[in-house]
Amino acid sequence: MAEIKISGETRTEFGKGAARRARRAGLVPAVIYGHGAEPKHANLPGHELLLALRTKNVLISIDIDGKSELVIPKAVQRDAIKGFLKHVDLLTVVRGEKVTVEIQVLTEGELAPGGNLLENVLNALPVEAEATHIPESVTVSIEGLEAGASILAKDIPLPKGTTLAVDEDTVVLQILAAQAEAPEEGEAAEEGAASVEA
Repeated sequence: MAEIKISGETRTEFGKGAARRARRAGLVPAVIYGHGAEPKHANLPGHELLLALRTKNVLISIDIDGKSELVIPKAVQRDAIKGFLKHVDLLTVVRGEKVTVEIQVLTEGELAPGGNLLENVLNALPVEAEATHIPESVTVSIEGLEAGASILAKDIPLPKGTTLAVDEDTVVLQILAAQAEAPEEGEAAEEGAASVEA
């Protein structure tokens, strides 16, 4: 996975007013914590951080006051209307350390004919992986599956070094039977008229 480098600055002002001033200057307030150390408060460049967070489970190398730390995003707050970053929580990680994250499950192939539906029971799959080798996604085949079929967590192929962080029998995807379509109002009226004439 890609490692993105960002330079930030120590945050010395706190409160809503300070946060608003930081955001006006194009910065995002952040808290960096982990490994039992005291949380560090920082301001990070908003545009660079926004680009970095487009990659799921991105690994970020943050340089603050001449010291570099590896972190992964843990919580991201965005403005509900405009979508800009308001605040981020970042978790310090060490190379080789295992972390628990959620990764996207992608599908390939076509379901059996009949208009059946694919339901994502889990939106993302919880896994444990090395902090520097977190997969962005995993892919599973749904080729030829019929209504009633399920794909369990244990059925999904994981990259080397990645293990499940959820019960292996957890349903991740399932195939639902297509619903019979209700007749159009006009059709129903015509059928009723035909039965009356008969």
